Amino acid sequence: MKQTVLVSGGAGYIGSVLVRLLLAKGYRVKVIDNLSFGGEPIIDLLNEDNFSFVKGDVRNADDLRNALEGVDHVAHLAAIVGDPACAKQPELTREVNLEGSKLFYLLADECGAKRFVFASTCSNYGKMEDPESCVNEDSLLAPVSLYAETKVEVEQFLLNQPASRTCKPTSLRFSTVYGLSPRPRFDLTVNEFAKELAMGRELVVFGEQFWRPYCHVVDLCRSVLAVLDAPEEAVGFDVFNVGDTSENYRKQMIVDEILKQIPDARIKYVQKDEDPRDYRVSFQKIVDRLGFSITKRVPDGIAQVIQVVRDGFITDPDKQEYRNS
Repeated sequence: MKQTVLVSGGAGYIGSVLVRLLLAKGYRVKVIDNLSFGGEPIIDLLNEDNFSFVKGDVRNADDLRNALEGVDHVAHLAAIVGDPACAKQPELTREVNLEGSKLFYLLADECGAKRFVFASTCSNYGKMEDPESCVNEDSLLAPVSLYAETKVEVEQFLLNQPASRTCKPTSLRFSTVYGLSPRPRFDLTVNEFAKELAMGRELVVFGEQFWRPYCHVVDLCRSVLAVLDAPEEAVGFDVFNVGDTSENYRKQMIVDEILKQIPDARIKYVQKDEDPRDYRVSFQKIVDRLGFSITKRVPDGIAQVIQVVRDGFITDPDKQEYRNS
């Protein structure tokens, strides 16, 4: 019997990539999503025998129980994502990202699911204490946004569950994502910078000196598969940063990579001396424990976005539908 993975937020930017990778790997895939951004990214999958869809809300216990029927593992991606979207709707953010996630895990355990993979974020680190080093999974967490605060609280909730639980949780702290997806986004740093310059505009960059780790959407999704493939004792009740240590970039470095592909691009820098988030991250743990390595790097993502814009795959990349807020 094929194992069934339930993906929450499966119609989203990351989820619509993950469900395709899971199907290609031979899993049955079920998606629960409220389709707040529409269902077009997964509409073609309704033709697939191993795919099913439940329209539902992660805050609703009945919706979750319905979706969890016959499920072996859960990949929980559904959330109000990003600082601007969370700041606009703080109450909804707490309900969905915090209370919804806790409810989802408890019901997954009750319904007999074996794994619960939670999409967390490297934003949890906030600002590095030592600017000369990299933070790792044992470093102090210093969230500076509601988005990261909810992720930290869910991580702690999962880590504090009794070991006797049937459903073993794993939290993945995703790097800042970029790359192409069936649900495109152009409000992400790499994608946005590449889009603006591919369209021939002047790019205005604020605070070019601050660090972040970046990871392609395909590789973030591959990390979920790596957890599902790993022995329970290697991943249960644990946390992993997802990315590659060599893929920590300052904004200036991202611009430099784009200039290699668009040499005549126009850039304007605006000095910003303070940023509440500034962190370089080590990804050695996921390498050592799971043998995980990335397949795409920032220059690859830049090239993809430039092609999509210049060849007209997307006729109007400025549309609101390509943004989360």
